[in-house]
Amino acid sequence: MKKGQALVILLVFMAIAITVATSAAMIFVGIQKSTTSLEVSTNAYMVAESGIENALMRLLRDPYYSGETLTVGDGIATISATGQGASIISTARVGNYIRSIKVTAGFVGNMLTIYSWQEIYP
Repeated sequence: MKKGQALVILLVFMAIAITVATSAAMIFVGIQKSTTSLEVSTNAYMVAESGIENALMRLLRDPYYSGETLTVGDGIATISATGQGASIISTARVGNYIRSIKVTAGFVGNMLTIYSWQEIYP
């Protein structure tokens, strides 16, 4: 082995090690951001569901309920109900995420009946 070859080999291995460590760190940061986004989006969906459940409870008490704004945890649900409960839409915002749910319901006799429950995309 010539003089200085060990230093060159060491520098090459160091460069490879730094590249692998940097790549692993970038992958970790990407996964962390993705997980956080999923969690906040799921929270927004749960806030929208809370708005729907609140609206259904209020419709049972007052068939002419038309909606409200409801704060749930870190989110805000905007609820609108039309036609004696025929259509209820709850749109929730948590951070930059917005999720909406639409429920179609109506009174059959004295019972509130839910016909559909689905997420809608604004």
